[in-house]
Amino acid sequence: MDTTEMLFVPWQRIADWKCTACGLCCRAYSVVLNFQEWLNIVKNYGVDKTVSGLDKLFIKRRSDGSCIFLYKFSNMYLCGIQHMKPKACKLWPFKVLSKPKFGYADEAVYRYRGNRLYVYADPMCPGIRYGKPTYEFANSTLREFVEIALGVRR
Repeated sequence: MDTTEMLFVPWQRIADWKCTACGLCCRAYSVVLNFQEWLNIVKNYGVDKTVSGLDKLFIKRRSDGSCIFLYKFSNMYLCGIQHMKPKACKLWPFKVLSKPKFGYADEAVYRYRGNRLYVYADPMCPGIRYGKPTYEFANSTLREFVEIALGVRR
């Protein structure tokens, strides 16, 4: 197992998760857009709010590295495009995969409607509380992320 496999934590090691509105996800990561998301942003805010890489489309970042749509309200960081938030943003800090890409398959497996999926979390998120998964986390919170990943829920 190489070191990249240690970067993500299997969901069964997480007791609970709650967004703390810290903005870390919007300051530390580039947001990859699918074509429809890119088109929606361009139509509503202009092409200058996006950038393109060799084979990917991204939300533009400020000089400090933060997402151009991130804003601070009181002590919270909020999304200026909450109504059309990209899937990558909705899913963070979780990754829902069809194969156990980051190892620990037994701890990452999540069964949903007869499908075996593998769910991992980015340990950089301060909203993660480690331990035995609570009923609410396993059956409601995680299910919501899985449904977003599969396109069942927006």
